[in-house]
Amino acid sequence: MATTTTTPTTTTTAPAAAGDWTRKYAFATGLFYLITFASSIPAAFYFFSPILDDPNYIVSSGEDTRVVIGALLETVNALACIGSAVAFYPVARRLHESLALGFVTTRIFEAAVIMTGVISLLAVVTLRQAGETAGTDQTSLVTTGHALVAVRDYTFQFGPNMSAALNATMIGTILYRSRLVPRILPTMGLLAVVPLLAVTVAVILGLTEQGSVWFAPGGALIFIWELSLGFYLVAKGFKPSPRTAAAPASAS
Repeated sequence: MATTTTTPTTTTTAPAAAGDWTRKYAFATGLFYLITFASSIPAAFYFFSPILDDPNYIVSSGEDTRVVIGALLETVNALACIGSAVAFYPVARRLHESLALGFVTTRIFEAAVIMTGVISLLAVVTLRQAGETAGTDQTSLVTTGHALVAVRDYTFQFGPNMSAALNATMIGTILYRSRLVPRILPTMGLLAVVPLLAVTVAVILGLTEQGSVWFAPGGALIFIWELSLGFYLVAKGFKPSPRTAAAPASAS
């Protein structure tokens, strides 16, 4: 009787395409960028407007819940700032380790400054509520409220404005040199650095006011650059590059 011999078959998995390991980092970086927009814009232009626009908010009836929601959104913004840098770092260090580390550092600095502003506004809310029950002198409360809001205004200059220029310098240089994204994107960020830094310093020196027309050139470029980068990375990821072709051991 003839016997039939079955030869075992071995299933092999084709290796992942070069550059695939960066996709999750690109997606996370872009997503965190988009989260900063989704959280910071409503906070700045709606939820914080009662406390920023009313110089007597601390002795008024107040819209404390609205302000607290804004504070929570700004906290999300601060954490997303850090998240974008941490997500990009494994890829960026392959291209320029010093700039990659600088980007992480400036994002952490930005987040810390943002949280300083959040705490100052929450302090206004707390003092307003305490003043209602304790009968505190209103003149003193108004003065203290103005000082705390001024702290927040300055954190906006040193945080989102100045740090945005520094961030664009770091990540923009990396992306422009490496061509991981279309060069038009980092070019917009790099072109925004000088005008944004100049007008921020001018505000700090008292030469102009926050929101003046001088913010338009740098502010518009930074806004478009960061928003476009977020959408691009979420949708397409990084372009293939010889320097990011081999996945690190930690990505296996």
